[in-house]
Amino acid sequence: MATKPPAEAPASKAAPDAKRRSERSRRAIYDAALSLVSEVGYGKVTIEGIAARAGVGKQTIYRWWSSKAEVLLEAFVDLGEQAAEAAGEETGAYAALPDTGDVAADLKLVLRHTVDELLDPKYDAPYRALAAEGVVNRELGEKFVEKLLEPGLQLYVARIESAQKAGEIRADLDPRIAMELFVAPLAQRWLQSTGPLSHAYTDTVVDYALRGLTPR
Repeated sequence: MATKPPAEAPASKAAPDAKRRSERSRRAIYDAALSLVSEVGYGKVTIEGIAARAGVGKQTIYRWWSSKAEVLLEAFVDLGEQAAEAAGEETGAYAALPDTGDVAADLKLVLRHTVDELLDPKYDAPYRALAAEGVVNRELGEKFVEKLLEPGLQLYVARIESAQKAGEIRADLDPRIAMELFVAPLAQRWLQSTGPLSHAYTDTVVDYALRGLTPR
């Protein structure tokens, strides 16, 4: 009598991709943190609220971050990286400032773009929240400078150094201090709302600063 062939073992289901699941949760947490701070303000945002909006348990958040400030900082850095990627730049990399040989035109172009970004609600609320929290939270403030401010400031320094070599800006100036003449007025007006933030304003800042920097 013929023997019955053994039944085939049921095909095993592929194990869940934990890495993909973690990335999906992380992305949902980023989106939740950014949207909540825009909707209710930083003071009313809680880890529990972020978790509920993201559809994850709060322990998932605490596994990766120790505070809502850290969540928001990382979410905001990621937002900038996504913008860079959408613009065709390498994720996480900062492109150099334009160097057309006309330092005034190049600085005006970059500062106009900065104004547009600061006036975009998607960036405005989380950026203000991080800047304010960084004043009272020293550790967060240091991370805020390291991850968000310093990479961009170094680009201004490099562009000014290039202009110094080309004879457009005095060679004896400290490029780091010179950079602040362009960036600091914009930051102050934005943070303290001391006047309208516009392309015309940043163009004027560049003109005023360069009149004191160009060779005489």
